[in-house]
Amino acid sequence: MEIRIADAAYVAGLFDGEGSVYYKKLFQKPYKGKKTGHWRWNIRMEISMTDRHVIEWVGNVLKVGQVKERKVNNNGIKGVRKRQWRWRCGFRDALYVAKIIWPHAKTKLHKIEQIIDHYEPRAQELGDNVVDLETERRIRNFDWNVHGS
Repeated sequence: MEIRIADAAYVAGLFDGEGSVYYKKLFQKPYKGKKTGHWRWNIRMEISMTDRHVIEWVGNVLKVGQVKERKVNNNGIKGVRKRQWRWRCGFRDALYVAKIIWPHAKTKLHKIEQIIDHYEPRAQELGDNVVDLETERRIRNFDWNVHGS
């Protein structure tokens, strides 16, 4: 699936401003008759905002994840908060999105790279890379002032 560069850059900007990137290892307590818990990765990306149309556009462009209304807690706050909408994806879908927005990300770049690096060896085996990360890293580190613009 092809995504226009302008769309990828816009989604990256939304992530930098309104998004969250989770890359954490959490301890899962025992459940359903299990005697011991285990460690698991929590890998997900999400964008929350009050503009439903933008969130739906993100879902339509990326073709992964889900769009849902986000429950807003009004405990003790005067007036009513606006309704919020959230686009969210996790695990392999997060890898897919991370690779699309990686060349354009700024604020969330470190977390996005953690997701890519987490899956990269497996992605190389499957041949499902969206971008060639080594080439992109060389381009990002290229000093235009030294080599001319």
